[in-house]
Amino acid sequence: MKAIKYYLALTLALAAVAGCKKDYIDTSFVSQAAAPGKLAVLFNITQDNTGLVTIIPGGEGVTSYDVYFGDVGDTYAKVNAGKTINHKYAEGAYTVKLVGHNIGGKTVEFTQALTVSFRAPANLTSAVTTNGLTVTVDAKADYETMYHVYYGDETGTIPEPFDTFLEGQPAAHTYKAAGTYTVRVVALSGGVATTQATQVIKVGKQIDLPLSFDDPNYDYTTSDFGGNQSGVAADPANAANKVLKVTKPGGAEVWAGTTLGVATGFATKVGITVANSKMTARIYSPAAGLTIKLKLEDHANGANSVETDTKTTVANTWETLTFDFKNNSAGTPAINPAFTYDKASMFFDFGTGGSGKVFYMDDLKMSVPIQQISLPVTFDALNTDYTVTDFGNNSTIDAVDPVNAANKVKKTTKPGGAEVWAGVTIGTPAGFATKVPITAGFAQMTLRVYSPAAGLTIKLKLEDHTNGAKSVETDVVTTLANQWETLTFNFLNNSAGTPAFSATTNYDKASVFFDFGVAGSGKVFYWDDLKVLPAPSSVLGIPLDFQSSTLNYAFTDFEGGNVTVVNNPASGGINTSTKVAKMIKNPGATYGGSFITLDNPIDFTKKTFKMKVWSPRVGAKVLLKVENLTNGGISFEKEVSTTKANEWEELTFDYSAINTANYYQKIVLIFDNGTAGDGSANYTFYFDDITLN
Repeated sequence: MKAIKYYLALTLALAAVAGCKKDYIDTSFVSQAAAPGKLAVLFNITQDNTGLVTIIPGGEGVTSYDVYFGDVGDTYAKVNAGKTINHKYAEGAYTVKLVGHNIGGKTVEFTQALTVSFRAPANLTSAVTTNGLTVTVDAKADYETMYHVYYGDETGTIPEPFDTFLEGQPAAHTYKAAGTYTVRVVALSGGVATTQATQVIKVGKQIDLPLSFDDPNYDYTTSDFGGNQSGVAADPANAANKVLKVTKPGGAEVWAGTTLGVATGFATKVGITVANSKMTARIYSPAAGLTIKLKLEDHANGANSVETDTKTTVANTWETLTFDFKNNSAGTPAINPAFTYDKASMFFDFGTGGSGKVFYMDDLKMSVPIQQISLPVTFDALNTDYTVTDFGNNSTIDAVDPVNAANKVKKTTKPGGAEVWAGVTIGTPAGFATKVPITAGFAQMTLRVYSPAAGLTIKLKLEDHTNGAKSVETDVVTTLANQWETLTFNFLNNSAGTPAFSATTNYDKASVFFDFGVAGSGKVFYWDDLKVLPAPSSVLGIPLDFQSSTLNYAFTDFEGGNVTVVNNPASGGINTSTKVAKMIKNPGATYGGSFITLDNPIDFTKKTFKMKVWSPRVGAKVLLKVENLTNGGISFEKEVSTTKANEWEELTFDYSAINTANYYQKIVLIFDNGTAGDGSANYTFYFDDITLN
């Protein structure tokens, strides 16, 4: 620790503001000040046989110190916080006492032994302990006054930087990177001669899973046995990537291997269980068909272990090997949940004597279980099996959205020769992980489809994966070409128009038939986002009528606009609803208004907005705008004017020019745009029943 770094005291001063006259000055804070604490002292002695010692006191909440030198009775000197004092001593051992005072008069004491000698320090021993990248250094010696410590990571600074510490007040230092360093401790007395001791240390964070070899903060030391040789090296396929290189030289034992990390293993227990029993590692092998063994054990008890083997399948290229510990290499159950597995060793070309083969390994980690597909199906979730099953000569592959390359979708081609009933099952024949949650009261699902033409029939079929005879299906016809649209499938009526849905059937499998009823001709479809459509009462969306007692009609007001849901003040005519929305345009910006965020993007299959409006005057402008959820720059708006006063009328907003390739999830309303409101009745409007037609 640098002398000044840790021993500067805190100074508190009272100040009066010039020119301010008060009847009294409140000084209660003085008596309430916390007691001084954490007193410490550092000594710095000149190495010239003069016995001149610089005393550097420090503490928290201290405004001044009484420094008792310890050589002449109770002689002391007053030292202000942040200051030092010099004192000459004869050779001998002394006890220096500090009394720290705070601003309120509270005190605390601290003592520190001081040795003043002109002899060279003797019997020096240093104690260096490491914890990750941090090292702590203490020392003992005879005739010493203080110590300097050099950490061995200097960067060419002249003179070499050092920290100063006293015996029992160890110095601490954090290295910028893992590595091997030489720590040098120098013991100083009051004489010219010094004594020093050095110690070579390794520092670095203890390795843990997932294990790669790229972070300079970690100690990637390995422990070889049986003649193996290992070390961190450049990836043979990517020089920018660091990996572990392992050589099994001639003469190495058949059981030669490498422990990953030092003998204490990983920082935490390997989270392997009977239910989650797999680990993976990337291996670069010189040949296919070589056995790689991975062994886990308790670093404190090697008898508590489990191991398993796998074989390489390629040569001189990276592959990811999976090690399943559910069964050990003998084929019998081996994982013991009571054991602590925190150490791993790898055996390359196990069972064969060394012959100079070179292996590389990287990215040892737990294997994340692949989840069975479930609703909603987006093709974006990690660790999900999005395998699909084609039939009737269909062809489906993974693809990117033709409109948004960041979005993952499926691409289905119905090639020439495909059957009229060709289709694709979403997932494997085992279907979804759980039953499709549709009910007899509301059984609708949606699928986004990018079709090559309008007027094509898309069939969606649900069935019990264990009994295909238990099924329900329904058709929808596309309305757009080369654009995304959301199709809604209502299973309460099948494609023949008769009731088909059964609430008692376990619908857990879905298939889509593109251009159903027409033989394949090479048409290409993209599709995404299969989901169950919740009952209208549970989703905030279009139509928006403010009648629900469970939905949260949370408007966000801006620049003077204010929207609340109220009782209909003028029920009758075209609007007999009990609840409507009220907009007051208060003083603020001319564009003051409010917006509401819907639960899902708006489906612009229909492109005419209608909204019922009650206005206090004719000719009031009404702006209806839609925006993207996260990017307000993606928007579309239309403005119309009221034609009636003090009664309900239905306004129409033509959205035929909207770009439906974008997603819009916010509705923004501005009344009398361009004119500042005043909050009066003349700037109070009501609206209701926002619909798309």
